[in-house]
Amino acid sequence: MRKEGLSGVLLAAGIFSLTPCVLADWGPTKRLTWTSSWSLSPAVAVDSSGVVHLFWYDDNPGNYEIYRLKSTDGGTTWTHPRRLAWSLGWSRNPAAAIDSNDTIHVVWDDDTPGNYDICYRSSTDGGSTWSKVKRLTQTTGSSEYPAIAIDSNDTIHVVWQDNSSGNYEIYYRESEDGGVTWNAVQKLTWTSGPSSHPTIATDPNNSIHLVWQEYTPSITATFTIGYKRSTDGGVNWSAAQGLAWNAGISSYPSMAIYPSDNIHVVWQNNAPGKYEIYYRRSTDGGVTWTTVQRLTWTAGDTLFPAIAIDSNNSIFVVWGDNLSGNYEIYYRNSPDGGVSWGNFTRLTWTTQWSSEPAIAIDSGASIHVVWQDDTPGNYDIYYRKRSL
Repeated sequence: MRKEGLSGVLLAAGIFSLTPCVLADWGPTKRLTWTSSWSLSPAVAVDSSGVVHLFWYDDNPGNYEIYRLKSTDGGTTWTHPRRLAWSLGWSRNPAAAIDSNDTIHVVWDDDTPGNYDICYRSSTDGGSTWSKVKRLTQTTGSSEYPAIAIDSNDTIHVVWQDNSSGNYEIYYRESEDGGVTWNAVQKLTWTSGPSSHPTIATDPNNSIHLVWQEYTPSITATFTIGYKRSTDGGVNWSAAQGLAWNAGISSYPSMAIYPSDNIHVVWQNNAPGKYEIYYRRSTDGGVTWTTVQRLTWTAGDTLFPAIAIDSNNSIFVVWGDNLSGNYEIYYRNSPDGGVSWGNFTRLTWTTQWSSEPAIAIDSGASIHVVWQDDTPGNYDIYYRKRSL
């Protein structure tokens, strides 16, 4: 019999216990894809009209391609999936952002040239039609795991990792005309070890903020979280800062910004002997940072956090945790911009792995969470919504 809800309580001794909690404000879980192949790595974005746009990659054609679907009624009903990429190689790892005109911008990596490069496509009519695919990189190495953000001037900012130099470094490119033309590629990191899995965000002052995972053997013997910013639209960038210097591997950062100077970063770290979620924030645009705060204490591994913040300065973090014996989706909320945090809430109860969640918040403060789950025997994409 399915449980209606559980919420975790953090005890002073650091013990994780479970107490009943009815998820009255969360709608039912919806399965959004129904293929015999693997649907993976969902990305979600919401436009100004509350239309929810979902992207993922799927190997149903025999190789991985990018797909999308949308909901025009806040997640109640969804269109049929539509394919966005037709390539000879694998198209993977989509990321999406929506500008002030509700133009949808999507990036992904594709290995059709023989190595992975970054591709881009946009739609000005809610996804009915799409621009031609643009290849943003042409390197001898692999350009992978793109992330995208759009500032208040509708300038598009894209970052990714590339190993053309011999190890992975972070690169950046921008477009000031809605993706028609793009400036020259910039290299943003120079490290003796790999810099990878970047994420990017812009604040209301149009400063650009970048975080990534970095391994620098001369400084630390493990991965840390790097950060740098640009206050002039990507022309110049600050020196890199380390946000996570604790022992263990720090990886897979996620970032959200609100209001103008408040930057919120979460990541996973295995210093306790297993992976847990950690958090840090800056209230002055990245100049100084609070001390690192641990957000989870569980008996399992806690992986792949994603963070979002609403206009009321309320933060939501989602992740996958195998406390129950298989990975399930959990979340935690801070109602005051990261000063204090509520209890854990479990969002899924499945017989297999629910993992790699993504999160978006619409203008009405409804929360949209998507993830992949292999309960059907292969991975499909699932969705759940919290309405306030």
